[in-house]
Amino acid sequence: MKISKTNAVLIWKQIEDILVPRLGLTLAERAVYSHLLRHSRLEDRLRLRFSIFWLARGNRLSAGPVRLAVRRLVAKGALRLVERTRAGHVVEVRLPGEIRAVRPDRAARGPARLPRTANLEETDFLQTKTLREAIHARERSLCFYCLRRLTARLCCVDHVVPLVRGGSNSYRNLVSACVECNSQKGETAGEDFLRVLYRDGRLTASELTGRRRALEALAAGKLRPALRSEDAKDQRRRAPSIMRECMS
Repeated sequence: MKISKTNAVLIWKQIEDILVPRLGLTLAERAVYSHLLRHSRLEDRLRLRFSIFWLARGNRLSAGPVRLAVRRLVAKGALRLVERTRAGHVVEVRLPGEIRAVRPDRAARGPARLPRTANLEETDFLQTKTLREAIHARERSLCFYCLRRLTARLCCVDHVVPLVRGGSNSYRNLVSACVECNSQKGETAGEDFLRVLYRDGRLTASELTGRRRALEALAAGKLRPALRSEDAKDQRRRAPSIMRECMS
């Protein structure tokens, strides 16, 4: 697709109004996606070969957050990884209208349900918007780390154990976080980041204890997101008592 000036303005609006809120892009993910789009589709190229260090320099970021942002953009469908070698990455950069989770026809059909045969423990909760929203709903519009009240535009899904440390996209490893915590945490493990927040005065001693309990409950599978399945009502009944225990 050759992009004219008119199309470029439309794409920019789609990024701002649709792509960022629907995919819950962090500031780093947004910057990386825009930079890759600028050097690929806006130059009439579908694929782009790049190195993490080139991408980091172009965005004035360190290599760690940029590498993580690329992985998340691939997981969210904004990029398609064609090849990854020592020479660099080769990706196809998708326009907002080409991303499944963003397409208007998917939004019109409403949120999808988790199939009854699906195994919750094997579900990738970054795969669809519905599953990501289930993570946000579980946290009741609060940042899992600093307990700040979140808005739809200022929240994102964060890996407690970062992907680079072997973390997964399981509900046991994903939490709702504010943009500030997500950016500051980076590749730090959740337990270590909570201690940083405590030292910085953003958590009290009792809140730190509660957050550590919440981490233990999360890893043990006690904080199950409520999905549109047969056991959703049971999950909602159990969630308040578990959350009160973790907050105390």
